[in-house]
Amino acid sequence: MTTPPPPAAAPQPVSPSDEKTWSILSHVGGIILNWVGPLIVFLIYKDRSPVIRQHSVAALNFQLTILIGYIIGWILTVIFIGVLVVLAASVLSIIFGIMGALAANEGRAYKYPIAIPFVK
Repeated sequence: MTTPPPPAAAPQPVSPSDEKTWSILSHVGGIILNWVGPLIVFLIYKDRSPVIRQHSVAALNFQLTILIGYIIGWILTVIFIGVLVVLAASVLSIIFGIMGALAANEGRAYKYPIAIPFVK
């Protein structure tokens, strides 16, 4: 007869300074790594901190929305307007990502003005 494995340890809580750092990195990671940065933060910290979860979900949803903009832009390059769409998506990603990082640094929640809620 085998014994059942021990229960998984509860996730360790995150210190307030780490909470702020990872919240900021979820937004900045979106600027640098597109949707991959916020996804990594979300997967690692989603159960450890509601603050980090909120910031990483917001950044991930925004970056996925921007990804759709990039795809549409690249498709529309056939009629030349796509270059403007890709450029606009890039600029919006940088501006709103910085605004999200600044809000996280101040300890405020940030809601991106244009984001489809893919992840809840």
